[in-house]
Amino acid sequence: MRLDLAIIGGTGLYNFPGLEKVEKRVVETPYGPASDAITLGELGGRRVAFLARHASGHSIPPHRINYRANVWALHHLGAARVIGVNAVGGIRADMGPRAIVVPDQIIDYTHGRVTSFCDADGVKVEHIDFTEPYSASLRAEVLAAAQRAGVAVVDGGCYGATQGPRLETRAEIARLRRDGCDLVGMTGMPEAALARELGLAYACLAVVANWAAGCPEGDAAPEISLPEIFAHLEAATARIPPIVAALLA
Repeated sequence: MRLDLAIIGGTGLYNFPGLEKVEKRVVETPYGPASDAITLGELGGRRVAFLARHASGHSIPPHRINYRANVWALHHLGAARVIGVNAVGGIRADMGPRAIVVPDQIIDYTHGRVTSFCDADGVKVEHIDFTEPYSASLRAEVLAAAQRAGVAVVDGGCYGATQGPRLETRAEIARLRRDGCDLVGMTGMPEAALARELGLAYACLAVVANWAAGCPEGDAAPEISLPEIFAHLEAATARIPPIVAALLA
């Protein structure tokens, strides 16, 4: 089977609207079960796979996601291009709630996660080049698709991947800002690195759900409210399908 695109949905995106000829596929992997059954369907005549990263009922926290199984399953089904949709907090002033960002860099602050397919006895160790963690060609296609769809996105930025599931302290966000992070999220790694290990083109659509703790810098930091987070996510994720449709057109 050949897929034109695979989409991994984050918080707030548990199914992909507009898919036709839909079927569910449970894929057995050498790494255990994926987060959920994979939805296969067509969008504009193109074959698409969709996987809810946290499962359809948001039952899997970021640090317990089986990232290896998820990426392997999509690759096994024929995916060559993967879009990861990630809910994030905004640090940079132009990355406030409801913004959509296409980051170009990432810093990994996670710990205790299985980060490589090489993490098994007898497996050949692969040292991937991760200088540019996102596929430059797929990023360019996503940015062009957003423009064609009339959806404003921010080009570039550094994603700081933290452990979760708790949100960060103000001091932790201050450290991320000093390190050069523009966004903070909990699921960007090791997903991006695993995709690179399998030779997949991978790009991120980061959906800003809230200001990170203590942001925006210099202003009175708003209190982080879960109802507001989900309202922002609902509004922003509604702009993801037009981007994907334009990408496939």
